[in-house]
Amino acid sequence: MTVTPVPAPATPATGVPAAGAPARILVVDDDPTVAEVVTGYLRRAGYTVARAADGRAALAQAGQFRPDLVVLDLMLPELDGLEVCRRLRADGSGHPAVVMLTAKGEECDRILGLELGADDYVTKPFSPRELVLRVQAVLRRQAVPAAAAGREPLRAGDLRLDQQARRAFRSERELALTQREFDLLTFFVRHPGTAFGREELMHRVWGWEFGDLSTVTVHVRRLREKVEDDPAAPALISTVWGVGYRFDPVRAAAGAAEGGPA
Repeated sequence: MTVTPVPAPATPATGVPAAGAPARILVVDDDPTVAEVVTGYLRRAGYTVARAADGRAALAQAGQFRPDLVVLDLMLPELDGLEVCRRLRADGSGHPAVVMLTAKGEECDRILGLELGADDYVTKPFSPRELVLRVQAVLRRQAVPAAAAGREPLRAGDLRLDQQARRAFRSERELALTQREFDLLTFFVRHPGTAFGREELMHRVWGWEFGDLSTVTVHVRRLREKVEDDPAAPALISTVWGVGYRFDPVRAAAGAAEGGPA
């Protein structure tokens, strides 16, 4: 048993996205007790839930069930969770969202999972209520109403962000960003020239009050690989030693004008 039992919520929290239909969640875990507990909590929270016990079954279920989010254990028979995440992310769409279940000693796998595009993780042993809250937070970020985003595209140098469609372009070439990468880039573009620490980025970009700060490091690195000409010498997203990161499109534009790396 790898979950920490806590009393079930007295009243169900809503799992209904803005469109009105309950979000669909696929729970993938080969431990039947964990899967049953997690499934029960998610159903009480208002979600439609399916289950799979191994990696191949998870991919088959994902194709048939079309989940909005996958709760994915890393240690699975047939195909492990990292390979399942890699295949779910193969088209670059960032859909479905993925919340990983990891053991305390699996930090390297956890970071690799985040690099593959997982949206969040929960470390075992965990509280099912915490997992439900994490799922709700990821789905809220995924279903931000178009009205909440600006109607005009955000622009910074040759970057253009369509907030309503949640699509990003550089020199009119679309960037294959995950949901979390898009949120991070949007935040940077809205706050040019300001240095932010990793903890502040975690809170202000993704609404997390707690978590592993390496998550921010991983996503900054992934974002640099997609928006910088030379990720090893970044011009757009600079490291501010002792503080965190700063987005500086003016510096990048100047470098491009001089014929150097943008």
